[in-house]
Amino acid sequence: MPKVGMEKIRKQQLIDATLESVEKHGLQGTTISSISKLAGVSTGIISHYFGGKGGLIKGTTIYLLEQLRQDFLTQFHDQKPSAQERINFIINANFSTAQSSNKAAISWLSFWVLSMHSEELSQLQKVNHARLSSNLRFAFKDLVTPEHVARCTNILAAQIDGQWLRCALSHSSEAMFAVAADECKALALQLIKQYQKTDI
Repeated sequence: MPKVGMEKIRKQQLIDATLESVEKHGLQGTTISSISKLAGVSTGIISHYFGGKGGLIKGTTIYLLEQLRQDFLTQFHDQKPSAQERINFIINANFSTAQSSNKAAISWLSFWVLSMHSEELSQLQKVNHARLSSNLRFAFKDLVTPEHVARCTNILAAQIDGQWLRCALSHSSEAMFAVAADECKALALQLIKQYQKTDI
């Protein structure tokens, strides 16, 4: 009889192994065998918990998305941030160590390329995009005039995605990701100043 909590442990082992395999071998070179060897388990365990490589790739993507959400939420410290702080929290989360490590960056790039041919991963990409836009809109609506909320949201979301992608493709250091985050924050301030509500 399996130990209580073993399923969660095994799934995390397989997700960690998937991230490591994608970093070492790329997505095309990542196989059930390479993942199972890195995880130290039999190939049958992958089928048992995820149904195969496709299910494990989906599970790993969901794990990265959940990490991103947690990186955002843990900054609150049970306090209600100002709208400006909330924008900074969003940016910090997207450029956190967990999201900008070489392992995570290569995996994100690989998964988003695959999403062009996978309906399930495409849906996850849309969820990620919608979450970023929703969080930014929520903050901007308290800072800029109503007619400019969507414009500010789209501009800053594009800047965040673009800066992250540029850093990831150039294998930037953690320090360079931090610089990119600061540039996003500077743009946010410019947008707020340009379109700010008169009563703020």
